[in-house]
Amino acid sequence: MKTVLLVVGKTTDKHFIASIDEYVERVNHYMPFQIEVVPELKGTKNLSEAQQKEREAELIKKALQPGDYIVLLDEHGRERRSMEFAQWMEKKMASAPRRLVFMVGGPYGFAPEIHRMGNEEISLSQMTLSHQMIRLLFVEQIYRAMTILNNEPYHHE
Repeated sequence: MKTVLLVVGKTTDKHFIASIDEYVERVNHYMPFQIEVVPELKGTKNLSEAQQKEREAELIKKALQPGDYIVLLDEHGRERRSMEFAQWMEKKMASAPRRLVFMVGGPYGFAPEIHRMGNEEISLSQMTLSHQMIRLLFVEQIYRAMTILNNEPYHHE
């Protein structure tokens, strides 16, 4: 199984990029993992929020493959403690979807069509977090889950 974090727009802050890259490298010791970037929309000044989400949805759909198990990272999704998330990951890896795809939407979230396509929604916090920060936090949680599953001393509970 391959795990993908699909994000809208590039990470621009060099500190976030360095930290994200570090955790991606760590995660790859345990399983195939990568971040795929859907290009950020240009010229959105005259577009409504709904129009932006619909255009992003078209780009997101192009990045998906048949058989993907889609998990939206959304503030309204289910929250899990790190141990619960690790157990959830273990079950997903055992059921072996071809690709486990986590998604971070654009500035306004996901279009209704993408919400309907998603198999699940997960929330990292009820607070609103920047899209660059959520990438770092989520990749760290994937790494934490892998260390939990491998009984390594990274996580303390």
